[in-house]
Amino acid sequence: MNDETMLLQRMERLAAALERLAPRTPAEPDFETAEAFVWHADQQNFEAVQHVNRVPLGLLKGLGHIAPQLVDNTERFARGLPANNALLWGARGMGKSSLVKAVHAQVHSQLAKELSAAGTDLKLVEIHREDISSLPSCLSAMRGSHHRFLVFCDDLSFDKDDTSYKSLKAVLEGGIEGRPENVIFYATSNRRHLMPRDMVENERSTAINPSEAVEEKVSLSDRFGLWLGFHNCSQDEFLDMVRGYAAHYKLKIKAEELERTALEWSMTRGARSGRVAWQFIQDLAGRMGCKL
Repeated sequence: MNDETMLLQRMERLAAALERLAPRTPAEPDFETAEAFVWHADQQNFEAVQHVNRVPLGLLKGLGHIAPQLVDNTERFARGLPANNALLWGARGMGKSSLVKAVHAQVHSQLAKELSAAGTDLKLVEIHREDISSLPSCLSAMRGSHHRFLVFCDDLSFDKDDTSYKSLKAVLEGGIEGRPENVIFYATSNRRHLMPRDMVENERSTAINPSEAVEEKVSLSDRFGLWLGFHNCSQDEFLDMVRGYAAHYKLKIKAEELERTALEWSMTRGARSGRVAWQFIQDLAGRMGCKL
């Protein structure tokens, strides 16, 4: 074996090693496999979700002034009409993320025939908070699709040293490409401006131009044309939630006992919310030997 042959063999092995190290080209997403997906930034792909964890819209009590607005906005988007990005903010456990998933299910069901006739569908895509910086890649993969996408990020917020909010601002509004026509973005957050108050106050006290610094921080929330505020529920609203769940799942318990045990449960938790009501129902069903 001469030197030239050995050199060629070594080069072939080197080329093969580099191919193994090189990142694989992401496969083309197949959006026909499901109605919901989760975006994975590290793999640059969409994982199909065959069963979405959600409850019917009718079970979400205390949202009578909020749900219709989100349903209307989503219906307009599904039909190809102008619609706004939505920010659902406020008290924890009051059904922000549950509302997004329930609204998608209702609109998807109501407009199924209409969308099918138009050769399209309304897909739900979840992107995790830590993957927000990859949102441009996510949107790029959906831009050429004939489907319409509701991109959803739960518990969206940014801390002091986090600069990914800048890329989100450009994607939602203001970038050269902007948000694709077939994509809308819904986010939930406990913070109205997506950032803690002390972060904004720190900018106000340390920046050369305080007003400009604060404007940069809070302008992200301005990219959401629809703001929906969630507030702590009253005792009557909490009991209404409990009664709604109990009736839906046919739990055989006297009304007086249901209310008494529900209030005891809420006092042990130190809170009243949709989440606490659901946790109580899970505990009650378990003690009664009933499956939900």
